Amino acid sequence: MRVPQRRAQLLRGREDTDDVIPMTPEGIERLKRQLKDLNAQKPQALEAMTFALSLGDFSENAEYHDAKARLARLHSRIFSTTDRLRRAEVLTSSHTKTIQLGSTATVLANGKEKTYQIVTAHESNPTRGRISNVSPLGAALLGKEAGEEVTVTTEQGVTVYQILRVDFAIQT
Repeated sequence: MRVPQRRAQLLRGREDTDDVIPMTPEGIERLKRQLKDLNAQKPQALEAMTFALSLGDFSENAEYHDAKARLARLHSRIFSTTDRLRRAEVLTSSHTKTIQLGSTATVLANGKEKTYQIVTAHESNPTRGRISNVSPLGAALLGKEAGEEVTVTTEQGVTVYQILRVDFAIQT
């Protein structure tokens, strides 16, 4: 009989993976701040767990189960954030005219000018103009230069983007 493994055990098994995660310097700083905040939440979670343990009768103790789940989520987030920081590598500038990871592209679509920074999926935040290199638009923009047009087909339809400007804002 095979013993099932928990998700946390599977994640720990990926610890040997040294896949580099390319990130902007801002993304790495954001991860460091997030890790600091998570570690600051630990004493409060441990205190809640201690209080719940003092109530006794674990089988019907909702506070205990909530505190245990909260602590497990916190440890999981700390583990994954630490792992991402360990594997993070700062994107470097290659000063080419083509759009690449870390590039900022200003495009014209449907009469509106928009600016997007092409980042990895770990850093993407479309509401702040940071799109993933694997998103339909991000993938279409990679390797293109200012003056070119790209066509993106999504569930909402077909959109043509004209690339107005390409900047590589990452400082090395």
